[in-house]
Amino acid sequence: MTAVTDTPRPAAPRPAGGIGQSVRDSLVVAKRNLIRMTRIPEMILFGLIQPVMFVVLFTYVFGGSMQIGDTTDPDVYKNFLMAGIFAQTVTFATAGAGAGIADDMHKGLIDRFRSLPMARGAVLTGRTVADLVQTAITLLVLAVVALLVGWRPGSAEPTNFGKIMGGFALLLLLGYAFTWIGALIGLSVRTPEAATSGGLIWLFPVTFLSNAFVDSSKMTPWLQHVADWNPFSATVQACRKLFGDPGLSPSDAWPMQHPVWASLIYSVLILVVFRTLAVRKYRNASA
Repeated sequence: MTAVTDTPRPAAPRPAGGIGQSVRDSLVVAKRNLIRMTRIPEMILFGLIQPVMFVVLFTYVFGGSMQIGDTTDPDVYKNFLMAGIFAQTVTFATAGAGAGIADDMHKGLIDRFRSLPMARGAVLTGRTVADLVQTAITLLVLAVVALLVGWRPGSAEPTNFGKIMGGFALLLLLGYAFTWIGALIGLSVRTPEAATSGGLIWLFPVTFLSNAFVDSSKMTPWLQHVADWNPFSATVQACRKLFGDPGLSPSDAWPMQHPVWASLIYSVLILVVFRTLAVRKYRNASA
């Protein structure tokens, strides 16, 4: 007689906990979204067309009619404008982030992700990282277009490559922080269309009540105060300083006097607050 013994089955691997698991899960979700973008190239194409149109229209339509400092020279306005266009481009990515998450919610994909042994917040982090990559590509193309139409870093004061890269880093940080606002909106609405509308309706006053397209010192006092303390304006002012562009606001407001620090503080605060709210909403959301 031979004894029959049960062959022990290997235990299923347990997902590693902590930061390591969160990073791996986030990268997997980010890869999924980047692959999806490559399979739908019109998503990237349409994301490039709007900022390029803004550059061309503002440069050739408003150039020569805007007074920057003591001059209405179109070349001065071109160099003044670009920091504002760059900042507007990275913040408008918010609408796309919100619409994408709302679409996943509408299809029930978020519920399937929540049923998997994934780190909390990895789905949202992966999505926002993928959006950040798309924003970086858009920003690169936009910078090339800006150079073609006459933008020249260092036109007002000396700068260097490190400062220019620092300006673009601040732009990407602001854009990433704002995508978490879009993530919260996407989790809070029922349809992608509502997420797109909700992601844009508040962005217009944020971007236009600022120093992005006009010199805030030319505004009425109360409106100038709003513009000078706008987080968006701080990043624009910081980029103009780092790029060596003309039109730095002469305001005594702290964000305008210390724009780089103000931009960092604003962006980090927005990121921390809205990531916390979005992850909390994600835990309780249902399709």
